[in-house]
Amino acid sequence: MRKGPWEIIIRPLQSEKALRLIEQHNTITLIVARDATKGDIKRAVEEVFNVKVEKVRTLITPRGEKKAYVKIAKEYSAADIAASLGVL
Repeated sequence: MRKGPWEIIIRPLQSEKALRLIEQHNTITLIVARDATKGDIKRAVEEVFNVKVEKVRTLITPRGEKKAYVKIAKEYSAADIAASLGVL
């Protein structure tokens, strides 16, 4: 069964590192569903925010959450996405 985008994207991450990545690398940091694949995350972000995703990197945090670093294509702004999510 295919999950909806808001079942994959749980919440944005608000930390100094996350904000630095938005400004310097056009990358947003999200906490995502533990069973979501990189392809699922890419599709969900592209669908919800109407942007093109260049790359997705993931890791499992020590707390057991799945964190995704989503690099947005140069023609789009990660700051705009962060603002719409209430991070900035």
